Amino acid sequence: MQAGIIGLGAMGSGMARNMACSDYLTTLWNRTPDKAEKLAVELGIKPSTSIQQLAAGVDIIVICVSADKDLLEVINAILKSIKPGSIIVDTSTVSSETANIAADLLAGKQACFLDAPVSGGVEGAKNGTLAMMVGGDAAVLERAMPVLNCMCSRIIHMGKTGTGQGTKAVNQIMAAGINQAVTEALAFAQAEGLPLEKVIEVVSGGAAGNWFLEHRGLSMTQHHYQPGFKLALHHKDLNICQSMAEQNSADLALVKKTISDYEQLINKGFGEEDISALFRLKHKR
Repeated sequence: MQAGIIGLGAMGSGMARNMACSDYLTTLWNRTPDKAEKLAVELGIKPSTSIQQLAAGVDIIVICVSADKDLLEVINAILKSIKPGSIIVDTSTVSSETANIAADLLAGKQACFLDAPVSGGVEGAKNGTLAMMVGGDAAVLERAMPVLNCMCSRIIHMGKTGTGQGTKAVNQIMAAGINQAVTEALAFAQAEGLPLEKVIEVVSGGAAGNWFLEHRGLSMTQHHYQPGFKLALHHKDLNICQSMAEQNSADLALVKKTISDYEQLINKGFGEEDISALFRLKHKR
């Protein structure tokens, strides 16, 4: 099975490298050609000059873009040259509605679509340890598994098209809550005059321990916010969650609070920092 990837940002480039290590990746494309050419040289493959060229030459296409409109632009370009039976795996975070639109468009060309957002951040993409939540036909997922296993340590089929994105929304809501809790707790520890490194070490080993505390706790208390997951992207995702909640009558008070906090930070120019930059609003200077 020959694979191509579209979208070579912080996540996509890590996924591309893992696909290439397993000899599945044969081509790639990025909106910025220089980035695609540089990575293609590193991986020993040829970049595609267009999305249409990529779609015509591979069996499976992995997409990793930032927003709903970006995904639909890519899908409409793919439609011009996609081969019947091809599989498109979208790892972006978009709405369930957008996932269903993409699936319907591709079905008209007898191509298969999986909405397969991932969690695990830049580190997971780099290390091939992402968690993937997949919506779509289980038989199609089975065909795609050899390629997806290169990028993920956990792949779960959630159900019909759109359920992958629904599950990712759950993930993003939880991430917002964890971010609020960890930044607030560490700001409290700082105000108490506690040794923050020791606080993080001992709490990480107990019931309140979590990935975010372990991997972002120390850096945020040192005011280093190098992005693993950009705050502006989480803000975008939480707005998607809020829109979905309006349709199913769920109450997302914590999401509303986090969106408001993120908007303050974005307006101050911190949107490109890691979501742990929320600590900026919590701690006493």
